[in-house]
Amino acid sequence: MTGSYCISVDAMGGDFGPRVTVPASCDALKRHPELSIILVGRTNDIYPYLERQRGNHLQRLDVMHADDIVSMEEKPSLALRNRRDSSMWKSLDLVAQSRAQACISAGNTGALMAMSRLILGMLPGIERPAITAAIPTLKGHSFMLDLGANIDCSAEHLLQFAIMGSVMVEAIENRPRPKVGLLNIGAEENKGTDQVREASKLIQDHGGINFIGYLEGGDLFGGRSDVVVCDGFAGNVALKSCEGLSKLLVRKVQSSFRRNLYRRVIAMLAYPILRDLKAQLDPGRRNGATLLGLQSVVIKSHGSANRAYFGCAIDQALDEARLNVPERIADLVRRETSKTITEH
Repeated sequence: MTGSYCISVDAMGGDFGPRVTVPASCDALKRHPELSIILVGRTNDIYPYLERQRGNHLQRLDVMHADDIVSMEEKPSLALRNRRDSSMWKSLDLVAQSRAQACISAGNTGALMAMSRLILGMLPGIERPAITAAIPTLKGHSFMLDLGANIDCSAEHLLQFAIMGSVMVEAIENRPRPKVGLLNIGAEENKGTDQVREASKLIQDHGGINFIGYLEGGDLFGGRSDVVVCDGFAGNVALKSCEGLSKLLVRKVQSSFRRNLYRRVIAMLAYPILRDLKAQLDPGRRNGATLLGLQSVVIKSHGSANRAYFGCAIDQALDEARLNVPERIADLVRRETSKTITEH
């Protein structure tokens, strides 16, 4: 294995396991000559799919056996105790041993979060990890966090999410001082919970964040902000609503154009536009949620991701490993901590 960057892949995770993770990993090796991959899982399940692949890029792929699998329904606490020989655990352990710079899994989100915290640890100054992913907007996309890791969040936690989201977007989008908004039920200062109002003050007082104030639900897709900060309950509901609405719009448009011959002719003429619209709304193209706040890069793929969509998660993991996003977040937190100590 000669790649400059190595990613460990939980080959058994998700709805399809090696049927998706193996070919998607091989595709990624073709796209990225600097990449190497370690597939972790039951070798008897992995090799039948690996044997169908051909090419020199396979020299940058290795397989590590793991007997056990974390089920999608398993409680995180049980997975921590009982699944230390699982493909998920061993994939994360490769990162902890510095044999890989990032880990990807399409498996149980709660178990992945719990194992990541235990095996990799949190960045100094960050109390909780947050799940972040891209959502479509009129100007392209923005990043929302948290998307379900933390149901109850203090104002300090929301400030930490704002810091992490800002650093991540600045790094991977090459966007200096990205605009950060705080999700609320109104734009007025007196709206929202005590935690949200207090978080607004903390973020506004933070010199390193380009804070634009509150965002309402209707602002999410307008592109006003590059980063949307919220607790995990609101974020998860918003994300799932966004994905459901995207599917609804695509199906409604398709159904409308199929009603009669005249509309089918119009659909043929409009096909390039409709194809582009479907691609823009397709949540699979933004597959790959980052577990921010950990000491290393961990990407959660959607469990139902297909070969192409899982490949998007691999691309994201490679980008974040190249840019060393966790270290950038740690640097900013250290600078802010030093500044606070000096001021006092």
